[in-house]
Amino acid sequence: MISPTTLPHTHQQLLEQILSVFTQDSRIVGIGASGSFASNTMDKYSDLDLVIAVEPAHFQEVMNQRFDLIDKVEGKVAAFTGEHVGEPRLVIAMFAPDAIHVDFKFVALPDAAVRVDDTQVLWERENRLTQVFAGATPQYPQPEPQWIEDRFWIWTHYAATKIARGEYFEALEFISFLRFIVLSPLALKQQGMTPSGVRKVESRLPEFTKALKKTVAQPERDSLIAAFEQCISLYLELRENEIVEINHQAQQLCVDYFNAELK
Repeated sequence: MISPTTLPHTHQQLLEQILSVFTQDSRIVGIGASGSFASNTMDKYSDLDLVIAVEPAHFQEVMNQRFDLIDKVEGKVAAFTGEHVGEPRLVIAMFAPDAIHVDFKFVALPDAAVRVDDTQVLWERENRLTQVFAGATPQYPQPEPQWIEDRFWIWTHYAATKIARGEYFEALEFISFLRFIVLSPLALKQQGMTPSGVRKVESRLPEFTKALKKTVAQPERDSLIAAFEQCISLYLELRENEIVEINHQAQQLCVDYFNAELK
C-alpha cells in the first residue's frame, strides 16, 4: 500500500487495522480509497473513504454481515447505513480514540467500476480491482443547466411564497438548497473544477465566494429578500455562460410575483 504524504498518523494506524481485518475475509477481493486519500489532500479533519469490493457470489451475504466485519476493527463506537445520502451500500462509522470517521462502501466487484472520483487500490487479490478500475473512468455528476433553468423560476415563486407567509426558516433552507444544487456547482463547473456542491468553495473560488456570502440570510424578511435577490442575480450571471433554452415567460412572471409580494 502506497500512502499519501498527507495521511495523518492516526488515520494510517486505523487504516492498517481495517486492512488487517478485512483482508482475512476470502469473500473480499479488493479494497480502495477515494476522496482526499486518493488526491493526497488529507488533513486531521479528513475521513477515510473506502471501497470494499466483494466477490459477486457472496455480495448479499457480506452485506448482511457487514456490521459484524466492522465490529472486528478495534475502536468502533458507532455505525449506520447511508440511506440518507441515497447509498444503502454505505456504512458510516466512527472510531475511537481519535474520533475518525470512516465510510465503508460495499460493492460487488464489477460495480466498483462506477465511481465519481479516482480510487487508489490499497489491497487486492490477483490484480482484480485494478482490472475493474481500468475498464471505466470516474465520472463526477455534472450540473445540467437546462434542468436547472426549467425549474429555477418556479423555485423563485416558491421562495417568494415562503418569505411572504413568514416561513423564514423554510426559506433559509431553500436558499441553502440553491447554493448547493445550483449556484456553487455551476460556478465550479465553469472553472473546470469538480462541482461538489459548496465543498471547499471558499478556497477553490475565493472571488465567487464573496458574492455567494450575500446569499446567506438571517431568518428575517428583509434579510431573506436580499439574499434571494442575490441568488437570482448570481444565477443570471452563471446562465450567461451556458447554452440553455430560456423560459422568458416563466422568468418574467415569477420575478414580477416576487417583487409584487415582497417589495
